[in-house]
Amino acid sequence: MTVHDDITRALVDLSGGDQRALDRLLPVVYEQLHGIARRELHRERPDHTLNATALVHEAYLKLVQLDSISWEGRAHFFGAAASAMRRILISYARMKKAEKRGAGAAQVSLDDVLLAAHERPELVVALDEALTRLAEIDERQARVVECRYFAGMNIEETALAVGTSPATVKRDWTLARAWLNRELSR
Repeated sequence: MTVHDDITRALVDLSGGDQRALDRLLPVVYEQLHGIARRELHRERPDHTLNATALVHEAYLKLVQLDSISWEGRAHFFGAAASAMRRILISYARMKKAEKRGAGAAQVSLDDVLLAAHERPELVVALDEALTRLAEIDERQARVVECRYFAGMNIEETALAVGTSPATVKRDWTLARAWLNRELSR
């Protein structure tokens, strides 16, 4: 049995109400979650109060508390993990932004956010707000951005997580980036 099979089996058992599956799940997903967290924190400011381990633990706790979710497999789980990490980091960025009230607003693009998020938490908050607006218009495009940007997934992994084809992911990624660039420039 492969690691992917172990993850899938544990998720299916967890969806079926087997709480012992949590004990089997964490050891097999921990390193991958830690990798996602390290990538996310690499984009954050250097003095961030969260470390990768704390981010993994916070995200994991959020995920396992979802009682009514029916996990569709590994990609679904890691997509949800990326989304949970995004929400945690956005929450921390909002707290940091609240500490710096009064700073002038600047026009930025998505690429600026990708490069400068660790120095300017308000950019991460602006991205989250724009991403929330995008989700109201096109939920799938917003999920593609979460998977690609926040989880660091490649096209194929994103396609699995979102439940669509790689070609659709490429198209959604291009459209979402253009839309977010426009929104962030306002």
